[in-house]
Amino acid sequence: MARRPLPRILTSGQPLARMTHSASLARSRELARTAVESASDVFHPLIIIARGLCRLGAAGRGRWIATPREHRGPTAFFVGACVLVVCLVPYGPLLALITLMGAGAWAGRERTPVETGPGEAAAERLRALYEALVPYLCVDGDPSPLYAPDGDWERAFPEYAFDDSGRLERLQLKYPAYFTDGEDGARTRIEQVLYAKAGRGREYHFAWDELTNQLTLTALGPLPTDIAAQRFVTSPGELVLGFTDPDFVQRTLPVTGGEETRDAPPVVWRTGPRSTEPHLLALGQPGTGATTLLRSLALQALEHGDVLVIDGGGTGEYGCLAGRRGVLGVESGLAGALATLEWASHETERRLIAANRARQAGRPAPEDTRRPLWILADRPTALAHIASAEGREDPQQWLQVPLRHGRAAHVTVVVAEHFESAELLSEPVRAHTKARVVLGPATAEEVRAVLGAPPHTTPVAQVPPGRGYARLGTAPVLRLQVPATPDPLDDATGQAHREAVLALLPERTVPADGAGPAEPVDAPQPVDIRKAGDVPKTGGGARKAVDVRTVGDGKAGDVGKPVDIHEVDARKAGGAVTAEPAGGPAAAEGVPQDGEDGSAGEPVGAAVRAAHGKGGEPRVVNGSADASRPEG
Repeated sequence: MARRPLPRILTSGQPLARMTHSASLARSRELARTAVESASDVFHPLIIIARGLCRLGAAGRGRWIATPREHRGPTAFFVGACVLVVCLVPYGPLLALITLMGAGAWAGRERTPVETGPGEAAAERLRALYEALVPYLCVDGDPSPLYAPDGDWERAFPEYAFDDSGRLERLQLKYPAYFTDGEDGARTRIEQVLYAKAGRGREYHFAWDELTNQLTLTALGPLPTDIAAQRFVTSPGELVLGFTDPDFVQRTLPVTGGEETRDAPPVVWRTGPRSTEPHLLALGQPGTGATTLLRSLALQALEHGDVLVIDGGGTGEYGCLAGRRGVLGVESGLAGALATLEWASHETERRLIAANRARQAGRPAPEDTRRPLWILADRPTALAHIASAEGREDPQQWLQVPLRHGRAAHVTVVVAEHFESAELLSEPVRAHTKARVVLGPATAEEVRAVLGAPPHTTPVAQVPPGRGYARLGTAPVLRLQVPATPDPLDDATGQAHREAVLALLPERTVPADGAGPAEPVDAPQPVDIRKAGDVPKTGGGARKAVDVRTVGDGKAGDVGKPVDIHEVDARKAGGAVTAEPAGGPAAAEGVPQDGEDGSAGEPVGAAVRAAHGKGGEPRVVNGSADASRPEG
């Protein structure tokens, strides 16, 4: 029987030799590693200094390269002079060497690496956000999809930031070039997903960059609500609607909020002949701050102009303005509103014709045509409903002339209305109010219908009074917080806000009850005289508003000369008074000629008012709303 040969490992000595060689090689490596570690411990300070000197040399070389060529010569001369001084100082080279070694040791020290990247919880939230965007940003057939199931979210989110509580504060994401970022529907879907995944309860701003295919989401903080009514540092014709985010306007104003003074970014509305949006429309739900906005604008406008207030709601929210200097009237009834707005319409025409004739004559426009006139109409549709029930004309029709031609005549119209009554606004009001404000909670569709563009922020659950959006013409939509301007006569108003509003009110020229004379007035007492035969009658049987005024220079012979508002109360150089009938063409003839006084009649329907007559002397105007009521 043949024997089986033995295994080769037992008959050959080569494997044993290899094993012996491997063992010796391992011992050699261990000895070398030990020697290197010992040498690194011994030469560790020198290694640190050498590394620091290399870093200092690289930094110096970079600074030299960054230095302009024309500055290199003086720099080299300065360094050489310093080296020469160090060499001449006793022990200078030794001290310089020690300083250099210390600087090298400090620059070459080992720094603890800063941990970068999100934590585990933040990474999980970004991963969930990425997966939620996949159905909207992934298309079949893309060879290299940016968004794919179980894809790399770090490619799609190059920048992100979280606050201290772990909520997403800022996110920059990329999207494919084939995404239809020019369609509002596609944008809205992405914004809704981001709003849901980033955390509800906060406002987020979305900035779309179509050029680089990037979207930046930013969490916005609440707008300040502690700014009360105060004097703002603005130019004539500029009014502060409210305050917004600092990143969206290029201007700040010093304001007092609470007990501190700080700079806040305002939303400034520019009015006047050079304004592209001379009139404003504010819409909102009841109690959202529309009346507060009009009251704030009235206090600012009274500093440089005159104000007419139409309170359609009849709640007396503007009672604090009655009888104040510059307030031509505060009307809450239909008769007074019709008479006041009719006067404002004729006053606009008179200003236009007076300015035109002055320019044709090569003279500047009269002073009274350049003084701003503000018409503030709060809920005019309520009066329109009453007028329709009584078979009378809509008060809004008298706003057509101020809206169309008010910019050139320094007449500004501000209308505030509720959302549910917005469809009752007249066509001129909707067409000529280019500055728009939306207050209170509103959907994106409602904001778009009013402002002409959707908001770039998400809605909030809790909306404070005076909070909304504003858009001036074709400018971007801005968040807005109206300054707190409550009614000082309201018992619920705080003492601080009451004092702030009262401090801005002009002095009273008429007592609160309207029974006494104006203060101060040196002119004779008013005489209430009406020319019954001169009152024109309309086709509907209604009598036009008649403004009864006393005209004179304060002399005894001039007391009690009545003039109809539809007649010209101009006085020529010889002192004669010419009167011409009003209406249609009469508006053109109701403008003073060369050398005449350009004073206009006061509105009817208010209490006793003070105005200025010829020569700058004060006179008293006594009007009544009864003059505009129908005969029967």
